[in-house]
Amino acid sequence: MPENAYQYFKRDISWLSFNYRVLLEAGDETLPLYERIRFLAIYASNLEEFYEIRVAEHRGVILKRKWNEESCREAEETLAEITLEVNRQQEVFYRIFSEQILEGLNRQRICLYRDAQPRAFHAEFVRSFFNEEVFPFLSPVRMETGAIRTFLRDRRLYLVVRMQRKEAERVSPAFHYALIKIPFAKTPRFVELPRHKGVSYIMFIDDVIRANLAEVFPGYVIESCYSIKISRNADIYIENEAGNLLVETLRNQVKKRKIGHLCRFMYDGAMPQDFLDFVCRAFDIRGEDLVVGGRYLNLSDLARLPRPQGQSLGWESLPVSLGRRPFPEEDEPMFRAVRNKDRLLHFPYHSFDALIRLLAEAAREEEVEEIKITQYRVAENSAIIHTLVEAAQRGKKVTVFVELKARFDEEHNLATAEYMKQAGIRILYGIPGLKVHAKLALILCRGGQRLGCLSTGNFNEKTARTYSDMALLTAHRELTEEIGRVFLLLEGSCPRPVFHRLLVARFNMAEELRRRIRGEIARVEAGGRGRIILKMNGLQDREMIDELYRAGEAGVRIDLIVRGVCCLIPNQPYSPNISITRLVDVFLEHARLWYFYNEGAEDVFLSSADWMPRNLSRRIETAAPILDAEIKQTLIRILEIQLQDNTKACFLDEHLNNCFKHDDNPTKIRSQLLF
Repeated sequence: MPENAYQYFKRDISWLSFNYRVLLEAGDETLPLYERIRFLAIYASNLEEFYEIRVAEHRGVILKRKWNEESCREAEETLAEITLEVNRQQEVFYRIFSEQILEGLNRQRICLYRDAQPRAFHAEFVRSFFNEEVFPFLSPVRMETGAIRTFLRDRRLYLVVRMQRKEAERVSPAFHYALIKIPFAKTPRFVELPRHKGVSYIMFIDDVIRANLAEVFPGYVIESCYSIKISRNADIYIENEAGNLLVETLRNQVKKRKIGHLCRFMYDGAMPQDFLDFVCRAFDIRGEDLVVGGRYLNLSDLARLPRPQGQSLGWESLPVSLGRRPFPEEDEPMFRAVRNKDRLLHFPYHSFDALIRLLAEAAREEEVEEIKITQYRVAENSAIIHTLVEAAQRGKKVTVFVELKARFDEEHNLATAEYMKQAGIRILYGIPGLKVHAKLALILCRGGQRLGCLSTGNFNEKTARTYSDMALLTAHRELTEEIGRVFLLLEGSCPRPVFHRLLVARFNMAEELRRRIRGEIARVEAGGRGRIILKMNGLQDREMIDELYRAGEAGVRIDLIVRGVCCLIPNQPYSPNISITRLVDVFLEHARLWYFYNEGAEDVFLSSADWMPRNLSRRIETAAPILDAEIKQTLIRILEIQLQDNTKACFLDEHLNNCFKHDDNPTKIRSQLLF
């Protein structure tokens, strides 16, 4: 088949399919109520970031503010598809929220007000709360057509008010308009009201303000009030800066993020057209920027919805094995355990404390001379960072590579790096033109012995409780030597390292992956068996997709477990023998595992990398071969169980539909709970 006969899903439309799968969890009535609310919040938060980054990039092409491989026409077509799909999903979102979540809360004797008028028994409380806690922080701004009197901040919630002036005994027919920014930092989004007859009541701060608009605008009759919000371009473009120049450039860019160009204007769909037209004129909003919402926007805030009944409506009874120690020897030192045998940590089923224990032992062991580690996204008040500081204070040489370009964590990473630097830790900043996404740690001892850690996720104890990730702890000589070469590369002292065991992006990763896929093809063509299983978060790189298409055409059986973006189209003449599984459940599936049958040798790699152009071409990523036979079989079994999941797993079809794998099998497999 000619190369150009291959087809691909658009990256962003594929991502919207993934986020819709998240939304489907909110509609799953078998889940605890607050778990469903959590998925609504995740969906809304995901979509916010999507507009700030991906939609903003397409807008930049159209406005000639940013050039890439996409043409203006292609950007316009993609944006039209995005708007169509998002509006469809928003209808489902608000239907779930209004018809299922609110009704579900009512059945649990929790009333979340859905209008601005509190019941009579709450009227005085709402009025007092408004006057004491809200009114002092309001700064209404008059709106005039054609003149923007205030700057709309991204991710902030505003109310637009239409009113008429009272004049003696009559009301003026002329409309007046005003804008109110909800005091984001001063008030909670949800206000808990006094219980009444055994029912708990919660009110949106939006509605607390609406119920008291007469206090804000004396002398006016309030005609209507609606919510609006905007999203602005939040991406940061840094090309070749490094060191102190990178730090300064990044600080400046983060400040500019708050005034980026508009990429979404979201509004209450109940707003009359003439009112919407006025608002659009006042703030110079174009039609292509409009996204229809409901009465309540910024519903990522639902993650903070009060729980009057405590944890009883959430996942209060997760399996007791969660967070267990990964080793049977409760008091065995981590150093000894890892030296004796490679160890696999599988978060959150294993406690992240095991990794902290290893670093803590390294900080105190006399034989340890140096610790090196990469940091991409750092937890608040991180135990990892505190342990590294302790090591430095005990006289160990500690080197930390901090990736400052980790999106939305730039400021936090800068502050954490400064804290570590003051503690005597050697800090390395970014490589020009590259992101360092590899998750590596290395402990160097006297006598040349090394202990290494290769992880699929960040060294972050907070996300390790909600992300399903893996980390390999090893003392294997060749692996730890090659981890050392990666750090030498980051330090600038080994610009052309050679790797035989590790796969490292920009050096041997893509080439080795192609060789392995073609090896499976050759074995099938020779009459043998070919089998590939790839678990990752994203699959977009067209060269790698083409390799998989060719393998499928040759008869290699390929199972893809791809949580997010997947541009490979299944069920086509050019994609036989390829199936795509998407798994969304309590924990975010974040681990990357690659399996190649290899004539029964069954090679397995654990990696930080997705198969996206950025990961394979513009980042430093690593993949580690699993050399321990027991761990290898464990990982193969994990892949098999996820492919057998008939509860939370979906097949992705040729139309980007999430087709649940529900079947008549009396044995219901829910892989995350089975683990």
